[in-house]
Amino acid sequence: MTQQEPHRLEPAPEPSSQAGLDQEAEEVTLSVMAASRLFVAISARALASTDDSLTLPQLRALVVLNTCGPVKLAVMAATLGVNPSTALRMVERLESAGHMDRKTNPDNRREVVLRLTPVGRNLVERVLAHRRTEIRTLVQRLPADARAGLIPALRALTEAADEMAVDPFDEVRRIGGLIDDPLNPAPPVAPQGGRRRPKGGTV
Repeated sequence: MTQQEPHRLEPAPEPSSQAGLDQEAEEVTLSVMAASRLFVAISARALASTDDSLTLPQLRALVVLNTCGPVKLAVMAATLGVNPSTALRMVERLESAGHMDRKTNPDNRREVVLRLTPVGRNLVERVLAHRRTEIRTLVQRLPADARAGLIPALRALTEAADEMAVDPFDEVRRIGGLIDDPLNPAPPVAPQGGRRRPKGGTV
């Protein structure tokens, strides 16, 4: 009768070092921030090649209008993260350059509504097209496997952001600048399942 060898327990895998995880997160953070600075630089070059009289904050204001449509001055200030007086000065410069115009909100004479002019919309479209072309050229320089690896990585980053990854202009909608065009509001919709009761009358 042979003596059985005692059962050997496999050593448990060593837990990942918290310091190592922190270091990895820091390296990823620095890489993402470097990429962010790169995209800002690309935007600046696209703007300079199209209209060197504008600043990036002014371009951002135009992009808000191009994406969201007419908005109130207070909403524009909130979206840009500036106070209303700073937003007003920016609007005045953009208006004098012919990129946007201001009108009084017919529903509230104390409110000013902003929207792009055709000149402003054309400018935004040219800048964004220039930026897209430069980013595409940059991406095409990458090896095929690096390009393929960017797709799941960037998607994972966006998904990890969760609520922060929502449409960046949702805040504009949330605080009431985009429910309708303030200068051309849509008529109210009757509730489903019945007709809307006319004002001052009966059905």
